[in-house]
Amino acid sequence: MKNAETPVVKIVLFGAISSLGSALMAEMLRRQHEVIAILDDLNALAPRPGLRTKVGSLFDAERVSESIAGSSAVICLLDAKVLPVGAEHDRPASDLDLQEQTRATQTLLACMQRMDIKRLILVGDFADVDDSLPMFQSLRASAVHWTLVNAPQGVAGLSIEHFSQVSSTLEPGLAEPLERLARAAAGIADELRLNLHVRELVKFVV
Repeated sequence: MKNAETPVVKIVLFGAISSLGSALMAEMLRRQHEVIAILDDLNALAPRPGLRTKVGSLFDAERVSESIAGSSAVICLLDAKVLPVGAEHDRPASDLDLQEQTRATQTLLACMQRMDIKRLILVGDFADVDDSLPMFQSLRASAVHWTLVNAPQGVAGLSIEHFSQVSSTLEPGLAEPLERLARAAAGIADELRLNLHVRELVKFVV
């Protein structure tokens, strides 16, 4: 039960419609944080206590600013195949290319600085921090307290319901990835709380 004197932690999540996004929502809600999932389609997630949804776009600065207003931290899963980029873009569900990831990251950084939101977790396929690339140059130049997380391998078919309750009736082959993604989500939640890897790249051994 929440203590009335405990500040509410509000987490904005881009990339909720993914296996890691589902694990993160379940973990944050378990820790009694408020989760705001940014989506193209508000019907993509069923309502539940502590979870709010907003329509937004990673490619539109005004909409990003509206999405993150009042939040404690932002998590963006750059490797999620379903990311809110605005219905007007009419793009299929697929990975963002490097140029699109860079654009999304730069938009997030600019809006977070404008809204005075300090904490950002970016999850993606980061082999290394290559300062010759525009994305990493923007991160280095930003005052935002970012952490890069090398994305754990996701798997289709895992929703927030899978991570919100213990079940002995999982489909064959889902138990191991569910446990692995749940540990990764817990590690990301711990990083938000402890801030041990600010302005660093981390890979969770799960």
